[in-house]
Amino acid sequence: MAHNVRLKVNSKFVNKYRGGFPLIFSDAITNIKDLKEEGTIVNLVDEKNTFIAKGYYGKQNKGYGWVLSKNEHETFDKKFFKNKITSALHRREHLFGEEDTNAFRVFNGEGDGVGGITIDYFDGFYLINWYSVGIYQFRQAILDALKDSVDYKGIYQKKRFDAKGQYVEDDDFVAGERGEFPLIVKENGVQFAVYLNEGAMVGIFLDQREVRKTIRDKYAKGTNMLNTFSYTGAFSVYAALGGAIKTTSVDLANRSKPKTIEQFSLNGIDYEAQDIIVEDVFHYFKYAGRKNLKFDLVVLDPPSFARSKKNVFSADKDYKNLLKEAIAITEDDGVIVASTNSSAFGMDKFKGFIQTAFQETGHKYTVLEEFSLPEDFRTIREYPHGKYLKVVFVKKLK
Repeated sequence: MAHNVRLKVNSKFVNKYRGGFPLIFSDAITNIKDLKEEGTIVNLVDEKNTFIAKGYYGKQNKGYGWVLSKNEHETFDKKFFKNKITSALHRREHLFGEEDTNAFRVFNGEGDGVGGITIDYFDGFYLINWYSVGIYQFRQAILDALKDSVDYKGIYQKKRFDAKGQYVEDDDFVAGERGEFPLIVKENGVQFAVYLNEGAMVGIFLDQREVRKTIRDKYAKGTNMLNTFSYTGAFSVYAALGGAIKTTSVDLANRSKPKTIEQFSLNGIDYEAQDIIVEDVFHYFKYAGRKNLKFDLVVLDPPSFARSKKNVFSADKDYKNLLKEAIAITEDDGVIVASTNSSAFGMDKFKGFIQTAFQETGHKYTVLEEFSLPEDFRTIREYPHGKYLKVVFVKKLK
């Protein structure tokens, strides 16, 4: 493997990198074509060949790699990664002591100093997500560092190597003991079945922990709740536990129904009293409109990009129109939980989508509260794109 390829930074981006910006992207590098083999160590230099920062080459949908150090003599070995991991664990030490939550993120990529990798904790099991072939070249050093830093029952991994970050099929088990699945974990006292051995997604998105708790504790009681793009029904479970009269969960994936039934059943909820619908959400909105169905609480949490037989959805282009569909079937004084995990735009632009959607439908609204990532999904000021989650609780006024 080639080492220490010099990447010349375009002069207008030099100060950005000196200031701590971590992502290596093509427009910033004048000789990006010199990168051949992923995992190559790179030194960023200015036009006078003065050292700026050091990182690695690894292609993912965000860019061409990540800066890991401002020390020209840094070695990316077990000791380096152990220092990063132990620092991350120290920041989250209090989470390990919580009685009602035992599933959370322990290492969040560039937020904890190493872009291209995340590590999640599930009641003694650790799950590593690798987002490029480049970071995977450091697999042994990172794995050894993790083993040295934690007591673990088992370690699993997900490879998300292709350009769009999609899952690469492989045996996900890495070390320790194989888990017995489903593994039952707790989040805010709510139980969830997770599968670390069944493909890309494990059964719950940990970044919505605070949003789910807020729905249960403040907004669910007495409502008729609609959960769109519902996946395994986590928002619906919280709403039911919070006193919703009924929940309706809609997702296109066939697996969503048995997975949602499983989550309801784990928490002692009669799933037969709920509606669990396998259907394209866009079709369901039209059906609900025709039948004049109305909901008091609507969760709108689509993927950043989705494709079905008849629809292609991109959050930055289509969220406003999707929200208009949701507004049409929300009761007056009802609440819409508008959520997106797209890093293509910030909170201000997202709130602009909300404002335009309400204006175009002729309804007034008020913002009740806003959420971004929870504390375990650590981000850094120098890389605002890392703060991808945006959630706004909106009340539709009469």
